[in-house]
Amino acid sequence: MTRTSRPRRTATRWLSGAAFLGPGLIYLIVLMLIPLALVLGYTVFQRGRFGGIVYEFTTENFARLIDPLYLDVVLDSLKLATITTVIALLLGYPTAYVIANLPRKWKTIALVAVVLPFWTSFIIRMYALTILMSGPGLINSLLGTEFELLYNEGAIVVGLLYSYLPLMVLPLYSSIERLDPQLLEASANLGASRATTFRRVTLPLTLPGAMTGALFVFVPSFGNFVIPELLGGGKSLMVGNLIQTEFLKARDWPFGSTLALALIAVLLVLLLVQARVARRA
Repeated sequence: MTRTSRPRRTATRWLSGAAFLGPGLIYLIVLMLIPLALVLGYTVFQRGRFGGIVYEFTTENFARLIDPLYLDVVLDSLKLATITTVIALLLGYPTAYVIANLPRKWKTIALVAVVLPFWTSFIIRMYALTILMSGPGLINSLLGTEFELLYNEGAIVVGLLYSYLPLMVLPLYSSIERLDPQLLEASANLGASRATTFRRVTLPLTLPGAMTGALFVFVPSFGNFVIPELLGGGKSLMVGNLIQTEFLKARDWPFGSTLALALIAVLLVLLLVQARVARRA
């Protein structure tokens, strides 16, 4: 190979890579990085008298974040998202464990059943859940009661859990399914009970999958605004509802951008924690 052919081959590879990566990178830059930069820039400006942006520097938007009114909304969002994540983990781990130990034929059927809700519209599923949980709905009809199942925090948790439980099951299934059976056999041969094997072998090795699933459930739950609006009746505000209100109703784009930036910061911290735990595991 001559010296002149090497730069040509390098240039050809670079052009080929750019041709494949270009459309995706342009898409991300235009629809993610630029809007994110605008949100970041709006945080230091003021709201106009009739909404919009006044390009005058201020730090008042960040000071408003610690206002008890908005801080309570953030804490409520953290509480609901945490409860949803914990319940999803408690339900998702045994579900994934059972699916991973099924025969291949039934394993495929079970996985299809897990992802089946994603094949229908999110809004349709929420309205179906609203009908199911309403006063004269199926649940109260079967129980012969008139419990108020809708328009409270419990309904929001049920809606979040119903929407995002598959996002917990799938990473856990992938983590459990990749376990080396010889490790479990070695633990049993050394005299460990099933409970000890699970606690000291299975659980530590599947911790990265659990952390990934918890992140997949917590992130969309924390910023969700559709479910609190439909199932919560707007009585329980979450961060997503607050951001929507600031942008679309109050037209306070600077403070809405500040709330969005705070939400992104919280999620970045969670991503770093998850990555660190996964690295240690």
